Amino acid sequence: MKKRLALVTALIFFIGVVLVSCAGMEAKPSAADFKDPVIKGEYYEVPQYDGFWHYDAKAEPVKGTKGAHGAFLPLSFLLSVTNPNSYPVLLEGVTFTVAFDEVFELYSGNNNDSYWIPAGKTSHVRLNTVITTQSAFMSVGVTGGYALKAKGWGPWDAIKRWWEGVPVMSVPVTLKECNFTFRADGLTKVMPFQVTFK
Repeated sequence: MKKRLALVTALIFFIGVVLVSCAGMEAKPSAADFKDPVIKGEYYEVPQYDGFWHYDAKAEPVKGTKGAHGAFLPLSFLLSVTNPNSYPVLLEGVTFTVAFDEVFELYSGNNNDSYWIPAGKTSHVRLNTVITTQSAFMSVGVTGGYALKAKGWGPWDAIKRWWEGVPVMSVPVTLKECNFTFRADGLTKVMPFQVTFK
């Protein structure tokens, strides 16, 4: 009886050791079991606002040099990325375009920072931009002519609307043509993403 009890105890101990060591082993990623990370647009903010203003190259500045200059409109977008996998995933970079009123694309950029997202956890990513009235005028003048005409707006009407409406969130702001590049132990996955903040 004592032998049998000792054998059962040893067997239970051995099974416990095996289970604990299996639980500690990290799963290896494969194309078949890689689950898409979940991306969510949390919010955007305008971290600094100096109003709507612009002057052209004919204006005499009080200080500095002549030129066409205007107000800055910095934007900072906060996104959450949840990793549903049982292994960490590296977010290696994001490319994106910012559009106002959903169709007027005013900025394209990227964030090349790398973020490790632990297994089953959520991390946050910031995408930052700075648009000026001068760059907005150039963008809508080159690519937005038909869309402006369809809405019955002139370029400066639209820009004034955006500079006054975006900070108070009365104008739709869209992150579009986003591509998130994820890596996990030799696997690479590029995920598209789009969100409109209204």
